[in-house]
Amino acid sequence: MAPANLTRTPLVAAGLLLGAGLGGFVDGIVLHQILQWHNMLSAQLPPDTLVRAKVNMYWDGVFHAAVWVLTTVGLALLWNATGRADVPRSGRSLGGALLLGWGLFNVVEGIIDHEILGLHHVREYAADKLPWDLGFLALGVLLVLAGGALVRAGRADTAAFPAAASPNR
Repeated sequence: MAPANLTRTPLVAAGLLLGAGLGGFVDGIVLHQILQWHNMLSAQLPPDTLVRAKVNMYWDGVFHAAVWVLTTVGLALLWNATGRADVPRSGRSLGGALLLGWGLFNVVEGIIDHEILGLHHVREYAADKLPWDLGFLALGVLLVLAGGALVRAGRADTAAFPAAASPNR
């Protein structure tokens, strides 16, 4: 029998952290490493010498370590949530929270690192950086909207798909 008071909060919290961490990995792997459009400090310290490239590589590593921590904490929260009888199994809630976390990562990182601090831009070496930065922010907003809609839709899962009963709970 399912508990009377189900809560999606642990599932959504796990998804938010996982989404932010995984979104950070997409940014770091695709934009920093594969496409090499920017590094963490490329607007402040262009990687035009070996020393400057190494400093940028170091700060890219710090960035990856931080998103690894977010992802690891998100996994721990998800693991904990799956063992709770009061947390429903909701793919829409978790999937929505993943998108929401990724979108929030893009919006926060885009506003702080690209616009306020000016550490780097999406296409650091483009003639006009602003359209790329705005596109990155627009993608973040779209992910936030889509994720929020899925999280809201997942409310129905609380009633329709309660947590499975387990003799260990």
